[in-house]
Amino acid sequence: MQALLASGEIGLDALLFTDLTDMRWLTGFTGSNGWVVVRSGMTTLGTDTRYGDRAEAETQASGVEIVALQNRAALQDSMIDAAGSGEVGLDGRSVSQAVWSQLAGKLELASVDSLVATARETKDEAEIERIEAAAEAGVQGCRGRTDAFSTIDEPVTEADVRNELEYRMRRHGADDRSYNTIVASGPEHAARPHHEVQDRTIVAGDTVVIDVGALVDGYHSDMTRSYIIGEPTAQQREIYDLVQVSQTAGLETLQNGVTAHAVDSACRDVFTAAGYGDWYLHGTGHGVGLQIHEPPFHSQVSNEVIQTGNVVTIEPGLYRGGFGGIRIEDLVVVTSDGHRVLTHHPKQPFAT
Repeated sequence: MQALLASGEIGLDALLFTDLTDMRWLTGFTGSNGWVVVRSGMTTLGTDTRYGDRAEAETQASGVEIVALQNRAALQDSMIDAAGSGEVGLDGRSVSQAVWSQLAGKLELASVDSLVATARETKDEAEIERIEAAAEAGVQGCRGRTDAFSTIDEPVTEADVRNELEYRMRRHGADDRSYNTIVASGPEHAARPHHEVQDRTIVAGDTVVIDVGALVDGYHSDMTRSYIIGEPTAQQREIYDLVQVSQTAGLETLQNGVTAHAVDSACRDVFTAAGYGDWYLHGTGHGVGLQIHEPPFHSQVSNEVIQTGNVVTIEPGLYRGGFGGIRIEDLVVVTSDGHRVLTHHPKQPFAT
């Protein structure tokens, strides 16, 4: 960012960041309170005294100047001083209107989209390694319990499955879960793409959707597998096979230079052609990194272009009350010659 400012390319004298995710990417600081000012030749991180030592330790490698003050007003004034004279870029979406108005009385503010958020879409090798470690923790969490779904021989609830998966993830290196783990079972719960786990007992005849992600060193993973308990009906087989075909179509489309819209269409067209278009209730995927949902987003309204280094999900699904739901999701890194799947867990919906 310093070099970008020095080049004069963006026509600004400084950049102010208040978004904590942007702040972490810029400096390595993981605290819950802080601002960052970037000027040519200098990056300043301001935080309160609870985080002074932590900020020093976490930003050692990045050469950031630390300002740690207990008084919030004094801290804000210090960051305004660090921004200096001239035009200061700030993403207006990262602050309230009240804060913007207050700062505008002291700085020459320009509303700009976060340059860090854009840069974060393309991951470097170190970031991909962390995401891959998170993906592996999620996969290992699923192993064991989900492998036994085709022959459940004792009462087990959605909450039981959720609790065991999250325990296993942590045992295999996860710092935490990426989001509330989804275990959605039966003709009604599995029909909700973002169902919240309950104490419902999983029984023969159910479809079960499990959406699980792990967090490693700040980076997320995301994976969904679906199961059919006991002997599947003809419709359950049809829907599962259709979702698998749709996901394969999305994966085959994903590569550097294609539009996110094209990836969504590749999956959606399979459902529409089979007469199930109205069973598809969401977009086909999203970027994953320091946030679990970040650009690019695969949807019908997206004009984003997929680039090498993007880490994205491909997650088509079909849902209907009275039937349940099926979703299959993989986490994928876009490479110069195609893509590489990071979530290596079997897609085995029922006993064969």
